[in-house]
Amino acid sequence: MINCGGHFEGGTLLHWPAGGNGKAALLTSDILTVVQDRRYVSFMRSYPNLIPLGPAAIDCILKTLEPFSFDRIYGGWWKANVPADAKAAVARSAERYLRAINRSARGD
Repeated sequence: MINCGGHFEGGTLLHWPAGGNGKAALLTSDILTVVQDRRYVSFMRSYPNLIPLGPAAIDCILKTLEPFSFDRIYGGWWKANVPADAKAAVARSAERYLRAINRSARGD
């Protein structure tokens, strides 16, 4: 179990070293939400109220996950999975997300 925070302090993921056909997997629930195209995940403070998660919380998630290897993500809903290269998907998702919220904060 990995306590990485997220939309609440106790936000926890499960690292499954033998999962993903032996390449390791994360079971994320809604701490990292797999989006429709399955190449990205997203982050929210409040999903029902569509409140974005701030940069400090995302940085904490990334730093906490850094020492873990994983190739797949099994999300919180049926078929909401990243089937391969999941660690890179998290990194590119965080980069994209942070760019978007920074533009929004500037009024772009």
